[in-house]
Amino acid sequence: MICQNPHHSIIPNSSSPKKRRHGLRPELGSKAGLRVTALKYPLCDLYRWDTKLFTRVSVMGNQVEKLTHLNYNELPTTDPNGFDLEDDTPRIGVSYIFSADDDEQEENIDETEKEDVKHYDCRNELESAVYYRDECIYERNSRFGEVGTLSCENLANKCKPGDLVEFVAIGQYPHWAVCVGDQQVVHLHRNEIKCDFLFDASQGKRGRIVNELYKFRALSPDVVVQNATEQVGMKEPDICWKNSECFAAWCRFGKREFKTGGEIRIGKQPYKMKLQLSEKRSHVLDFQSLEDVIMEKRRNDQMGREAVVQELENHLNCTEDAENDYNCN
Repeated sequence: MICQNPHHSIIPNSSSPKKRRHGLRPELGSKAGLRVTALKYPLCDLYRWDTKLFTRVSVMGNQVEKLTHLNYNELPTTDPNGFDLEDDTPRIGVSYIFSADDDEQEENIDETEKEDVKHYDCRNELESAVYYRDECIYERNSRFGEVGTLSCENLANKCKPGDLVEFVAIGQYPHWAVCVGDQQVVHLHRNEIKCDFLFDASQGKRGRIVNELYKFRALSPDVVVQNATEQVGMKEPDICWKNSECFAAWCRFGKREFKTGGEIRIGKQPYKMKLQLSEKRSHVLDFQSLEDVIMEKRRNDQMGREAVVQELENHLNCTEDAENDYNCN
């Protein structure tokens, strides 16, 4: 049973078990995941719990419009959008609950996927920038896309110890790794921190050096390599990074925000991600934590620019229709 509190937060009833620390529930398996989007207007509250497998909940005002079965014993107990009452524009807040490692790579790549690797087009990447309280902490712009990707052989010749590399392919999550020298990298793969040769870690994908995407001050190369190599061999449940990007970025910058549970979720959304939909159009998403930002950003990378733009337009159009119906009533 789900009830609505005076602040429009969706909460479990008193018979539900105590809320666990943010992360995976082991009994649900590594594939369990919930992506939450909340879109709020001055006169209309619409919460959309969006999962591929589990549930969809819509709340209009203080009434539940639609509820399908939820296979979880808990729900977030804070308003996920951090809405500013003085802001009269629609904003979307995104949170990830029970989210798993999203870039598990297949060991065997078929011929079709190999062709996709060869024809990866950086122009299909969505330009974006991430801000923490108005300070830009991440930026992927058109100039970055113009650099292009390299074959494993060329990438290995350019990499230096302490560099971060990203392997990309059409329709797949980017895979990040830390260069540690001798053409070897340390990376999070299949819930284990491994040290592999760069070619093996890439699985034939093209790659690029991504040291400059995050704007944090980098640690010295020796410290970056030390951070990475000290974790080699670590497996679940000791791993505290959601994906390969979080792990690699933590090694280079040493910030706890890249770790699971590194930030306290108190309902505020200090992170903003600006998506450049076209030359003259952009949209802003709000987040509670850097981890949520990275999860959404990687999801966009996997989908590609055109699919993300279409999904966002559909979401906004659907919400506008709901707002009109609400105002008519």
